[in-house]
Amino acid sequence: MDVLRIILAVAVGPVFVLTGGIKIYGLSRSLQYRDHFGMSPSLWRAIGVLEAAGGLGLLVGLAVRPLGIAAGAGLCALMSGAVLTHLRARDPIAVVASASGVLLLASTSLVCGIAA
Repeated sequence: MDVLRIILAVAVGPVFVLTGGIKIYGLSRSLQYRDHFGMSPSLWRAIGVLEAAGGLGLLVGLAVRPLGIAAGAGLCALMSGAVLTHLRARDPIAVVASASGVLLLASTSLVCGIAA
């Protein structure tokens, strides 16, 4: 389980840092998604901050396990919200499945952190 935890943290952590940074800096494609979901700029930035913090938390959690567990739990909550947001927006099933896949990765990372 520990090897899987490391692999997931190294693979998933930077993805969340990147996607969070895109929201924080308001890159144009990101703003199109924000508008599609009908979210305010401040909420969108807050989600970006939480994503980036969660991704960093997964990476730092390799050395400080409680932080990794907390980050994993936060990312699970965040991705649950993302799946619901995509469903509410009536996005195509492929988009919902993609967000669900990321939720599965975050959940697996959380379970591995707890089991380690």
